[in-house]
Amino acid sequence: MRTPFFEQLTQATGLEAAPGAVILRTNWAQKLLAPICWALTVTAMASPQWIEPPLERIHSARDLLLAIDISQSMETRDFVDPAGRRVDRLTAVKQVVNDFIDRRKGDRIGLIVFGTGAFPQAPPTLDHESVKVLLDEVRIGMAGPQTAIGDAIGVAIKMTERSQVEEKVLILLTDGNDTASRVPPDQAAEMAKGAGITIHSIGIGDPHATGESKVELDALKKLAGETGGRSFRGENRQGLQEIYATLDRITPQKVKRIVHRPQRALYMYPLGAAVVLLLLYHVMMLLITRMASTKSAARNSKDEIRDPNLETTT
Repeated sequence: MRTPFFEQLTQATGLEAAPGAVILRTNWAQKLLAPICWALTVTAMASPQWIEPPLERIHSARDLLLAIDISQSMETRDFVDPAGRRVDRLTAVKQVVNDFIDRRKGDRIGLIVFGTGAFPQAPPTLDHESVKVLLDEVRIGMAGPQTAIGDAIGVAIKMTERSQVEEKVLILLTDGNDTASRVPPDQAAEMAKGAGITIHSIGIGDPHATGESKVELDALKKLAGETGGRSFRGENRQGLQEIYATLDRITPQKVKRIVHRPQRALYMYPLGAAVVLLLLYHVMMLLITRMASTKSAARNSKDEIRDPNLETTT
């Protein structure tokens, strides 16, 4: 049995070492390596880590829904594009909305289209290019010829009911009054308020027209006011651009920034160094012991040859 501090142990107990007991002597290598290996082991147990450069992730803190009227009245060519050509209302709206989407890099944007019915065209997403592609595919009349404002608000409530973001905004654009909703717009606005949705309304139709082509500006203003939003009137493309610029200011980008610093464990390096040093020490001592044994055997062999008491026979 190997016992550390054997000499001190025999002295403390008042005993003497029996024949065959060996007291191992420390050497300079042990005295040097022992504290080094101990320090390396303690360092490994302290679990050193290398802190990588920070990685930043951005999460949207707002759902921004765009509800666009695509009823038959949106075919009216009373808007002028940048080239001076007269275009229909939907084409002008698409151009302005595309620019608006490009500026909202931190928001999840969704798209709703409505006519006689209301449909989700794009769910809230940070993939704004996909939203723009889906917006470009929208055609006048594909949702029916009438206008269902209340149903569009209902779709917005449904699309965001499981969202965990802090703020939800609906920008409602229409050029007519509500003629086809199963849910009255004022009731839908109350439900939107309860769901935490702020509605901003934009009317681009003629308030002096009759029937479905008449835009009820007062009704849109009431809808927006019910949820704490604002109401606007857009008479031309420039007016629409100014409206969306205003919306850009009153609903600034809102994002959550999560910073993560990856950590890489380094304990294996000091632990490996300690193991390597101990192995080298034992290999070195084994070689030294073998060399000493070889020299001792050679010396004994020479002594036997030189002994005069040995008889030589021929």
